[in-house]
This record gives sequence, structure tokens and C-alpha cells, in this order.
Amino acid sequence: MKGMGNMGNLMKQAQKVQQQMMKMQEELAQREVNAQSGGGMVEAVVNGRGELLKLNLSPEVVDPDDLEMLSDLIVAAVSEAQRRAQDMVQQEMGKLTGGMGLPPGMF
Repeated sequence: MKGMGNMGNLMKQAQKVQQQMMKMQEELAQREVNAQSGGGMVEAVVNGRGELLKLNLSPEVVDPDDLEMLSDLIVAAVSEAQRRAQDMVQQEMGKLTGGMGLPPGMF
């Protein structure tokens, strides 16, 4: 019967960690992460969920004769901002899950 008590404690601990993870995910969703491309002429701002919140373009980057370059710079800035947001979430969740040995991507 002693093993059952340990299982109960483990389940309580898992529920507590799950609640903490949900709270942290909500908090991280409110954070903003940014990235730039084109030497700062394009800036993308995303939240902790990786959702694009803002896109700032310098007037000099808008060349009607080279929209492909502008598109590439936008994609680069957004992709990098989303990558940074994902890294931030993984780092923060890693602090919470600590030595639990959960595989990456579990949260």
C-alpha cells in the first residue's frame, strides 16, 4: 500500500506543475518579443504565442520596384521574432519543469 501513497503524491505534484505551466503560458502570451531585418528597417513584434502583433517598416525600405526584397525582409523579421518567442517559452518552461526529465516540446 505504501506505493499507492507515493503515486498519489506524484499525481498531486503533476497537477500542481500542470497548473503552474498553464499560468506561465498565459503570462508568456502577454510578453512581446521583437526581431529586425534589413539593418533595422523592418521590425516584427510577436507575443509569447508567436502571433504577430506589430510590423514596423522604415519608409526607405519600401521600394515599389523591389517588393520581393521587402517581402523577404518581412518574412525574415517575423520568422526570427517567432523563433525568439519560442525560445523564450522553452526557457521559462524549462525553469518550471526543472529536473522532471520531460522531453522537449512536452509543453
